[in-house]
Amino acid sequence: MKVLLYSGGKNLVAESGVGKALQHQEQALAVSGITFTENARDDYDIVHLNTVLPDARRMAVKAGKAGKRVVYHGHSTMEDFKNSFVGSNLAAPLFRKWICSCYEQADLILTPTEYSRSLLMGYGLKKPVVSISNGIDTEYFRKEPGQRERFRQKYGFTEEEKVVLCVGLPIERKGLLDVVRLAKEFPEYSFVWCGHMSPGLLPANIKKAMAGASENLHFAGYLNREALRDAYGGADLFFFPSQEETEGIVMLEALSMEIPILVRDIPVYDDWLQDGKEAWKAKNLHSFTQRLWEILEGHLPSLTSAGRKVAEERDLKIIGTKLATLYQMLL
Repeated sequence: MKVLLYSGGKNLVAESGVGKALQHQEQALAVSGITFTENARDDYDIVHLNTVLPDARRMAVKAGKAGKRVVYHGHSTMEDFKNSFVGSNLAAPLFRKWICSCYEQADLILTPTEYSRSLLMGYGLKKPVVSISNGIDTEYFRKEPGQRERFRQKYGFTEEEKVVLCVGLPIERKGLLDVVRLAKEFPEYSFVWCGHMSPGLLPANIKKAMAGASENLHFAGYLNREALRDAYGGADLFFFPSQEETEGIVMLEALSMEIPILVRDIPVYDDWLQDGKEAWKAKNLHSFTQRLWEILEGHLPSLTSAGRKVAEERDLKIIGTKLATLYQMLL
């Protein structure tokens, strides 16, 4: 069995969750001993696609005609396409039609959670849809000495300073507007937003919010893997107020790094993250305000050990084994 892990458009999605998911699949297949290639000219039995770019759909059609098995990873939904860039809400219904057209080329559709599976099933797709986590490298994303010092030295934070970390594209869906408001409400804390998007794609309200942000909100831009690990290890709280996710790889990273977590209470986490057990949840700005203060001031217990266990259940070794089983079923 040989898998073509199709990497067309890889550079376009490198800084997104889809880009990270592709990296995770490379690692998962490698540690599981699954023979794979990223060269579309090689011989293969199964093609595994991750993007909904036109070239990926063409690859799926070509592979199907050649008698190959096609696996399409359903990372994208209409719901998480909304509130992202200029014109995304208007284009969302068309985007749904397009992704359905892509996914229908598959023999098997994979998607990160039962929540995203329910969304895709609701689109009327006729192909089987199976949920499987994007996974996390728990050996790499582990709290270690030196991370806190490097992170704080890089950004000029003192040891005593309370630092809130946010990771994601700077868009409305990721909760940027709530972070801007909270930073103004808590001038005694420092907030760091890691993530970059081309200014030309940002709506006017997001540009205005970023330009008017308080001095204690730092926009760090895109961080590579090493710098991001130091950020998780150096901050006091991971705050993820995203309004819609299919899983949230940064959430898996934070769980693995054993940093306290405050997340928006949205359906994707209902069956695998419990409020007060693995993470703290809140629904709106008012409850974010209360929970954030309680966590940073030590009025709520630490949940990081339980969170680490959730990450370990989704380790890439486990995900690789599950992928191998699914591939074998197809053949």
